[in-house]
Amino acid sequence: MPVFELSALLVIGGLIWLWLDSLSAREIGMEASRAACHADGVQLLDDTVAIRKAWLARDDNGQMRIQRTYGFEYSDDGTRRRQGSVTLIGKRVVALYIAPHII
Repeated sequence: MPVFELSALLVIGGLIWLWLDSLSAREIGMEASRAACHADGVQLLDDTVAIRKAWLARDDNGQMRIQRTYGFEYSDDGTRRRQGSVTLIGKRVVALYIAPHII
């Protein structure tokens, strides 16, 4: 197999892996944001998260992982949209932010 074809297959395989890994991380972020909104008594809007930032970072063991920050919107009173975020390193949630709101 020529070098070009092998390189192309490796790139395609890497892109497929990245896509599947991103889908899995997005689902973990979605569940974390849903649970946090439920615990705070606010409504998660649109039932989705959107990627804001992705870069490389080291986990607690010093291994390189993809760190992703997802944004989501929620409402505390049913009329105002507020911004929240969830950050993952690999598949582990490391930060979750929901702004202070009226109870």
